Amino acid sequence: MSRSSPQRRVWRLRVGETPTSERDALAGEEPLEIRVGGRSLAVTMRTPGDDFELAAGFLVSEGVVSQRNELTTMKYCAGKGDDAVNSFNVLDLALAAGVAAPDDSVARAFFTTSSCGLCGKASIDAVRTRSRFEVRDDPLRVRPEVVVSLPSRLRGAQSIFDKTGGLHAAGLFDARGTMLVLREDVGRHNAVDKVLGWALLEGRLPLRETILMVSGRASFELVQKAVMAGVAMLCAVSAPSSLAADLAEESGVTLVGFVRDPTMVIYTHRQRIIDA
Repeated sequence: MSRSSPQRRVWRLRVGETPTSERDALAGEEPLEIRVGGRSLAVTMRTPGDDFELAAGFLVSEGVVSQRNELTTMKYCAGKGDDAVNSFNVLDLALAAGVAAPDDSVARAFFTTSSCGLCGKASIDAVRTRSRFEVRDDPLRVRPEVVVSLPSRLRGAQSIFDKTGGLHAAGLFDARGTMLVLREDVGRHNAVDKVLGWALLEGRLPLRETILMVSGRASFELVQKAVMAGVAMLCAVSAPSSLAADLAEESGVTLVGFVRDPTMVIYTHRQRIIDA
């Protein structure tokens, strides 16, 4: 049974008709503990798969690493389930000599960013000063018809969503709309971290002249992750938050919401959409 889309028996019911029983696939969700140098850093609920990319992307998002050679090894640790079989839910990463280990504030931020603990100008300044990459001068230019095509391209590549109907996706595209990578997860933030982790391990950071397309809304945290990886354009099928727009404006990121062919709403730095 796939851990990314496990099955269970369900009963489908239409009012006035007899229920029918069948097996249905669900979006897998299991905890992953991320350790650095044997020290527990964070625990996240994720869809199993691409765990190395998820952990690497998390370190990129938090400003711990920005180049492939700063991360030396990644390995699963013993994490036994009730059946005494390794659950592969504990991952330990080793940093290269001279790379500072994350402090306790990283762990705290991981648990607070989607609810509280970040606010206003102080948060925006913190992200801007921590990022090693500048996106203001990114020469990316995109045709509007390419932008509105991205949601269907993203959805068309979601293999696990086809089975479960319950996963977020993040995809990285070039200016012509060619998909470079797609990752799925129960969490929007995890899906983006998997993309950023892929980019780190492939030696592609900073991600200049690329577009990050996400399912759902564009939150402050997703703009933050784009800035930390050097992504100049973030697009979402739903709305951004006010703080997401503030951070995008301050950082030079083109933020686009409600991308639904044939329309979109451009919130910041519209010059990169060349007919705008």
